[in-house]
Amino acid sequence: MTSKGRLYLVPNGLDVGTSGVDTDLGERLPLGTLRVAARLGHWVCENAKTTRAFLKRVDAVCRLERPLQEIAIVELPRPAKGRPASGTFEGERLLAPALAGDDLGLISEAGLPAVADPGAELVAAAHAAALRIVALPGASSITLAVAASGLNGQSFAFVGYLPIEAAARAARIRELEATSRRLAQTQVMIETPYRNAALLAALLAHLQPSTVLSVSVGLTLAGESTRSHPVERWRSEPGTLPDDVPAVFSFLARR
Repeated sequence: MTSKGRLYLVPNGLDVGTSGVDTDLGERLPLGTLRVAARLGHWVCENAKTTRAFLKRVDAVCRLERPLQEIAIVELPRPAKGRPASGTFEGERLLAPALAGDDLGLISEAGLPAVADPGAELVAAAHAAALRIVALPGASSITLAVAASGLNGQSFAFVGYLPIEAAARAARIRELEATSRRLAQTQVMIETPYRNAALLAALLAHLQPSTVLSVSVGLTLAGESTRSHPVERWRSEPGTLPDDVPAVFSFLARR
């Protein structure tokens, strides 16, 4: 009987898609993670093109065990734009290499797969198939932002993206602030970089003056920054946010 392979959750760098990217992944990810990535011949990913770019960066630090053109890369299924997922997930097809005995890598566009990124369904399917899942160490912008914020790191919730429509977004901000105040819980969210300024403006408009807001920009990049102040101070010193660099927003309401 053929023994099953493992599903490795491989972190990507947080610098993907930003200008002036540092091609040395050895400065971004642990050597042990890069060594595992260099030997994997099967991958499931969000985007095959960026996964090939990732593997080229790996190769510059740890030589790939086989030529890039021989590595099998399969993309996760995505629902048609504007439509929900069909409800049928082809886990067995995506996990076929691992079920046949080969190790398989899962990677997202940036940071840890299945955390603020697709991949959780594949991990669940791997559990159902009794595969061993190995999460490799690497940066997660969510935990880095919480650590750098000075807010409550003992209790925090990642809430993903807020609604784009103004009224719905305002209602969601007020709801999250009430939860934060009641539970003394840090609320963490992200936004597409070109809407960074719009989200900051909405938070400053709808949060209470005493609520502490933290914004982390370009985490792990050379010019990374984190700023944490009460909303009242943000309103008097709003500053500007780049529209091409990822940011993480966190806030904690005072009781």
